[in-house]
Amino acid sequence: MNIARLILIFSSLCLFSLPAAAQIAIEKPWARATAPGARVAGGYMVIRNQGAAGDRLLSASSPAAAKVELHVHVNDNGVMKMREVPGYEVPAKGAFELKPGGAHLMFVDIKRPFKEGEKVPVKLKFEKAGELSAEFHVGRLGGSAPPKR
Repeated sequence: MNIARLILIFSSLCLFSLPAAAQIAIEKPWARATAPGARVAGGYMVIRNQGAAGDRLLSASSPAAAKVELHVHVNDNGVMKMREVPGYEVPAKGAFELKPGGAHLMFVDIKRPFKEGEKVPVKLKFEKAGELSAEFHVGRLGGSAPPKR
């Protein structure tokens, strides 16, 4: 096999594997600062899908926590409760927002408190786009909006 043919095959593979990841954008990733002794923290963002097909966030991980779970708030007979879910659907040409009081990432057994101004690295695994990295900016304790950058 000659070098030109290898380059053509490699280029073709790249063209078919890159578009899915390029179609997903992570906007305004942030987390709330935590109180001393806290074992969990919440993470928020907007996942934007520019692609013609929907995608699904399957999981997340971070070196800042033992595990990261995908959660939603549900109304259970008038009582709001958090529930872990297997994923978040991100519609084609649409977005899915994680925000306080709604869907969010739950950092479980955090290694140390999240402090305002820090950044928390997170890996997000999508069904089609594969793995993407994001840095979650830590806002103030009890904050309801992303910190100003």
